[in-house]
Amino acid sequence: MKSILGRKVGMTQVFATDGTAIPVTVIEVLPNVVLQKKTIENDGYEAVQVGYEDIRANLRTKADNARFAKANTTPKRFVRELKGEELQKYEVGETISVDIFKVGELVDVQGVTKGKGFSGVIKRYNFAKGATSHGSGYHRGIGSIATQGRTNNRIHPGRKMAGHHGNYTRTIQNLQIVAVDAEKNALLVKGAIPGPKKSLVTIKSAVKFTKNPKEAKELVDYNAEAASQN
Repeated sequence: MKSILGRKVGMTQVFATDGTAIPVTVIEVLPNVVLQKKTIENDGYEAVQVGYEDIRANLRTKADNARFAKANTTPKRFVRELKGEELQKYEVGETISVDIFKVGELVDVQGVTKGKGFSGVIKRYNFAKGATSHGSGYHRGIGSIATQGRTNNRIHPGRKMAGHHGNYTRTIQNLQIVAVDAEKNALLVKGAIPGPKKSLVTIKSAVKFTKNPKEAKELVDYNAEAASQN
């Protein structure tokens, strides 16, 4: 199992040689620097602590800067732990690049969804609206929240009501890698992934078994065509 950190850039489409248009999400995957290795002997589990994206030293604590100096790297904005057997071969100070993934692999992408703020039950839970006539006094309200039973003198926990909506950690599974560009630190994944643009995401090897996965289609290489015409 492999995993790496990246930033969501946005969505676009690419074209295969057979003319198929493929919707893809572009993910910027800068090199992940290994800061610490967690072992079963010392920590009770195996993981790799990595840093992502450079940041000024005065924006991190002295303890953090000492940890970065120990790994012989610059201060990082994000520090996360990644799990995976194939990551255990990396030592402190080494970098994990985007080329650990190959075209056609299936991955799970985890991110934090867009925040919607305080929302009503219609938007939050897809409740039905009331009558839209002018005489109605109920349009977008929650409706009755009464309960029938022995303890009907209170509102039971878990009742769907208005409140904070969005900003959830979500994982989209079995997305196919369409292209890997190690020079530009870019990864193209088929379909949509959670989160707004520029948000941090984690790309991991797919955990669910997929029977007869589809092979990745060959993309049109416009650079090669332009070079041949010149």
